[in-house]
Amino acid sequence: MLGLATVIAGYLLGSISSAVLICQLFRLPDPRLHGSGNPGATNVLRLGGKLPALLVLISDILKGTIPVWGGYFLGLSPWVLALVGVAATLGHIYPLYFKMQGGKGVATALGAIAPIGWQVLLMLGATWLAVAAISRYSSLASIVACSLTPLYVYLVRPEHPEYIAPVSLLIALILWRHRANMVRLYQGTEPKLGAKRNAGPETD
Repeated sequence: MLGLATVIAGYLLGSISSAVLICQLFRLPDPRLHGSGNPGATNVLRLGGKLPALLVLISDILKGTIPVWGGYFLGLSPWVLALVGVAATLGHIYPLYFKMQGGKGVATALGAIAPIGWQVLLMLGATWLAVAAISRYSSLASIVACSLTPLYVYLVRPEHPEYIAPVSLLIALILWRHRANMVRLYQGTEPKLGAKRNAGPETD
């Protein structure tokens, strides 16, 4: 029962749309209706600049970190913790309070993985920045970083191989949400970082 309650709490916390609320705070357009139509940090960056985008990014990360950390201190098993992380990410993707219109879940998934070790975050951040700087594609950077996450988790926590499968489950969800981005990348129609505000769908 404790594990189920934590999973439900993770979903409810993840359902808080940081992008929508912060855009309201800064009197910006609804990110679900403007720009790419995606309520995530990348779209908010285009709509309102760096500060609101940074706040969205931090908030989305915390939505994943807080319930997983809480479950960790409650002594839940790695698989239950993974379900908490998946629930928080699903809350971001399909938010209960915002008509199920959510983002891609990258930042929230990142937050859910964060309790495994800060080194994982650094490796993922460095990977994202390197790929984004070279390609100028936010989606490609997210896809590459996510794909390497199980490897990074193993390198940081080789003494806990039980983390690999749950993390892989979470990453599979994120990659599935990026299937349209993958098609556009293949077709050469994916919008690059720095494109105009009315560009196509984003990654976060």
